[in-house]
Amino acid sequence: MRHGKKVNHLSRTDSHRRAMLANMASSLILHKRITTTLAKAKALRVYVEPIITRSKDDSTHSRRTVFSYLQNKEVVSILFRDIASKVADRPGGYTRILKMGNRLGDNASMALIELVDYNEIYTSGDSVAEKKTTRRRGSKSKKADDAPAAVAKAAPKAEIEEVVEASVVEEVQVEEIQAEEIQAEEVQAEEVQAEEVQAEETQIEASESEETPSDDTQAEEKKEE
Repeated sequence: MRHGKKVNHLSRTDSHRRAMLANMASSLILHKRITTTLAKAKALRVYVEPIITRSKDDSTHSRRTVFSYLQNKEVVSILFRDIASKVADRPGGYTRILKMGNRLGDNASMALIELVDYNEIYTSGDSVAEKKTTRRRGSKSKKADDAPAAVAKAAPKAEIEEVVEASVVEEVQVEEIQAEEIQAEEVQAEEVQAEEVQAEETQIEASESEETPSDDTQAEEKKEE
């Protein structure tokens, strides 16, 4: 039974486990994403997220605390210089775990753990951080005031969709024009080839007519003989 088992020891001693998590956290901060087993990724998330939260307070005490965990000056400087400014508005949840199937050999569950703010695919777009507010019952006047704001937010999305549709239509038209030009070039090439073949045939016929003597000349030769 799993009573009281809050920490996954990962079949390692305490010193080995802490050293391994420190190295994995350093690799994650340097490369922004790493691939490991699912159990190690879940243990690393619990280990590294409090360290990233500590980096938001750029003080000597915070740097020394983080260094006591990571034991790498370069990683600490990158964390406080680059990553802290990027996650400043995010209240936790700095990492994302993506399952990647099983590993060949031992069939272990593999996963990719990455920093959320460094994924260009998910974060692409106009993502504006909104201020978190407490949910309370609002009056009718507040709801009426919020309605124009909602319409104003929906308007840019509609404009973006229209622009995308127009660009798609333009691309289709350009492709059709290119296809027509290619067909016209092929037709012209075929006509040129046909003309060349006809010219060659006429030349061959003319040369044959010059080489073969006529019947009159043959008759004259016979008379002379």
